Amino acid sequence: MLNESAPAPENIAIVRFSALGDVVLALPLLHTLQKKFPRTRITWITSPLGYEMLKGLEGVEFEVFDKPGTLADYRNFYRAFRNRRFDAVLALQANLRINLLYPALHAPVKIGFDRMRAREGQWLFCNRQIEYSGPHLLDSFLAFGERLGTTSQPIEWQLPISDADRTWAEAALKGLPRPVIAMHPVSSKAERNWPLERYAETVTAARDKGQCSFVFTGGDNPVEQQYCAHLVQTAGTGGFNLCGRTTPKQLAALLGQVDGLIAPDTAAVHLARAMGTPVIGLYAVASPELSGPYGQMEFMVNRYPDAVRKLLGKDPDRVPWNTRVHHPDAMRLITVEDVLQQLDRLLENK
Repeated sequence: MLNESAPAPENIAIVRFSALGDVVLALPLLHTLQKKFPRTRITWITSPLGYEMLKGLEGVEFEVFDKPGTLADYRNFYRAFRNRRFDAVLALQANLRINLLYPALHAPVKIGFDRMRAREGQWLFCNRQIEYSGPHLLDSFLAFGERLGTTSQPIEWQLPISDADRTWAEAALKGLPRPVIAMHPVSSKAERNWPLERYAETVTAARDKGQCSFVFTGGDNPVEQQYCAHLVQTAGTGGFNLCGRTTPKQLAALLGQVDGLIAPDTAAVHLARAMGTPVIGLYAVASPELSGPYGQMEFMVNRYPDAVRKLLGKDPDRVPWNTRVHHPDAMRLITVEDVLQQLDRLLENK
């Protein structure tokens, strides 16, 4: 959209509130913008949870709001940006609650998703669209920068992890024999969760072979607490429970210091990828090509094609790119042997 002679934009707004994994996936876009436009003022509008991960990034101004839920929330947002002007708004989130915020952001250029992704009428609030550039969300984020003339490669994550976070992670792992595998067993959506008993069988098999130690991570809701408490008991002395005891940055630091991660489709997958840690991803509801660890698919357990065939009765090569298998048996297509085979591969050089 910008030619070589066009002046660099003075002010760019990025809008991405949630979820945590998606905020992490937007970081490479930020770094491409900063490289292309080092003097441009960049404002990132995000949620408190997103800010917990992003704070500390250099050269970025943050505006932090909860996702709007009431008319008062919208009034406060519109009031906050009443006198602000941007050269471009990058609308990285497309749902009705967020779409209704875009008229508050004054800019001659508002870039939204392509029509396949511009959900709930986002195209009504934007005057430019990205080109479809592949199924993965990170590719679509990078396409926003390409509309402004950036180059997408190489991918840079540069999570703002402090020395204190890294020191905390070192101390947390100090008593566990290497190699250490993190297990983040619960996703934000129950349909993506692998059965607890299969995680336990995996831990038992690895424990009995003396393959590795485990650290269990997650949030503080009852399901996550239940999973992790059961799994740490199964692991015995080779397990440590950090479920509900990490900040987003501490979790990222921890995932940067373990030897691998086992997890379903959840934010921990993207945090581990950003920190350079191999991921054994458990995918059946959605394709890992859509939401797996970007560019690092060698350890995936991918039963998504089987789920499409068996549970939807369709050809996985012919379904729309964003098809999900919303079926309670989808994740049961992943076997313990599937995961143990990938664990063997991951650990063979450790």
